[in-house]
Amino acid sequence: MKERINHMEYMEGMEIINSSMLDDVISAMNNYDYNKYTEQDVKKALSGDIVSPENFAALLSPAALPFLEEIAQRAQVETRKHFGNSVAMFTPLYIANYCENYCVYCGFNRYNKIRRAKLTEQEIENEMRTISKTGLQEILLLTGESRSMSDVNYIANACVAAKKYFKVVGVEVYPMNSDEYAVLHQNGADFVTVFQETYNSDKYETLHLEGHKRIFPYRFYAQERAILGGMRGVGFAALLGLDDFRKDAFATGMHAYLLQKKYPHAEIAFSCPRLRPIINNDKINPRDVHEPQLLQVICAYRIFMPFASITISTRECERFRNNVINIAATKISAGVDVGIGGHTDGGKKGDGQFEISDPRNVDEVFDAIKEQGLQPVMSDYIYV
Repeated sequence: MKERINHMEYMEGMEIINSSMLDDVISAMNNYDYNKYTEQDVKKALSGDIVSPENFAALLSPAALPFLEEIAQRAQVETRKHFGNSVAMFTPLYIANYCENYCVYCGFNRYNKIRRAKLTEQEIENEMRTISKTGLQEILLLTGESRSMSDVNYIANACVAAKKYFKVVGVEVYPMNSDEYAVLHQNGADFVTVFQETYNSDKYETLHLEGHKRIFPYRFYAQERAILGGMRGVGFAALLGLDDFRKDAFATGMHAYLLQKKYPHAEIAFSCPRLRPIINNDKINPRDVHEPQLLQVICAYRIFMPFASITISTRECERFRNNVINIAATKISAGVDVGIGGHTDGGKKGDGQFEISDPRNVDEVFDAIKEQGLQPVMSDYIYV
């Protein structure tokens, strides 16, 4: 077996940001003893107008679970105060699933035997044209993490095409340098989402065995490089269930909190994905992250950072997604296909990254939002 590279050392060509934020977040996470918090700590966190990092820590603790109803009510108040009754809708479009990383939990990992595919520019446009006919005005472009098969120009051209059909374009691709993010932004991308997966660097090292994704600090600073590249918004997430979900959720929140303090103009978003079964391994599932715990994490994010957008994905079932948009989530995906292609009559060209739980189309999700007295919003951004 070949010797693995040091996961904390940058590879050639990776941009290095002079910042202590990584040390600050990891130190806060390592010092987070969630078992020390009491009922009184939780009540204190819920009683104040401004929620501190220490209050956030209490809301994520086991002591907070018996107060989940009160926490959800507070989260709902914050959601309505800052977002009204609106729930934004979008869909992801996977344009390639080639990957150069070896991540043991991912359906796209380079050694997994799946159908690999990459859409041509014409196929990308065909998919977008079809999706746009549903009325959606926001799209999220995704690829596997392969620079050789999905280079910056390929992704930038997809952004150009997306701007013909959608008002808001997000990207969830491999981490880039700030000048590369600038290229995507200049070609139409509005925001960048990067999952850190887990903030436990030791566990991260055992899960990411090969490829650029193995480099922990480069991934950590992706959102900051995206902001430096001109992106108006950045998204954060840990893949809940890979490690201690409470510590990962706390680190995710602190990462977003510190970044917004440094860049007050940046729009912040959270995703709250749980580990899902993948092709060739249906036994991969989250550890100890059941729906009450997931709701606790989502509500804690909302109370801690009330202006942040929170996305609930099709990793979760229809019932839970319907409930959580009524409480704290402000963005929901619809008409999802996690394979390559699949929106047009040509059919799916490549296999998906994971199994989804909610297969509803755009109209069904739209109607479900309205049935709860909420307002489906196809685009929450206006260019002037």
